[in-house]
Amino acid sequence: MYLMAKPVNKTSPLDAMNEAAVEASIKAKGIGRKIRRLRLKRSMGLVELGQRVGLSASLLSQLETGRVIPTVRNLARLALEFNADFSHFLGEENEAPFRISRAKDRNRLLVGEEGSPLLISESMSGLVPDRTIAPCIAEFLPGAGEGAFHPQMFPGVELVYVICGSLAVSTGMRMELLGTADSAWIDGNVKRLYRCHGDKPAKALILPFALDL
Repeated sequence: MYLMAKPVNKTSPLDAMNEAAVEASIKAKGIGRKIRRLRLKRSMGLVELGQRVGLSASLLSQLETGRVIPTVRNLARLALEFNADFSHFLGEENEAPFRISRAKDRNRLLVGEEGSPLLISESMSGLVPDRTIAPCIAEFLPGAGEGAFHPQMFPGVELVYVICGSLAVSTGMRMELLGTADSAWIDGNVKRLYRCHGDKPAKALILPFALDL
């Protein structure tokens, strides 16, 4: 009589429990979100980062979204690329539930030539630590003649909301006048310019949204 050997279960309940604990720990530490924040701070797409660290864009996307658990080797590559300490990825996330930008605390920066500024900019980028967006309040000044503000081109879209006044927005052959409470979505990849229209300042909230490439 031959005894039939029982199949060996390669994954024991203990192993499954340990794997689940690892995945829970990875999610709690937000490693994927930290990778994405570092990438966006450098304004890098997934393809560019992958080329620099020797990983595919597909794998990086899965790491950022938590679908794949990063290896120590991959985290080391990313840490070197971003000049970050390895422990940065393993520390607990302690994000504040919300942030406040007080008007009195914001720096007001004159933009344009000395003696003839185009606008006064108040950056609120401190509200968004991962810099996925860089909001600012811009007060466009009258009397600039033909001068205009030319925002930097970037892969993404830009939301412009006019708080008060009249703002001229031009992209190529098209020009639109935006009045109080008007808004517009504009392709960040196109050349565009903003200028005050009229003899009173035009104040606008500008929100650039970088695309996750």
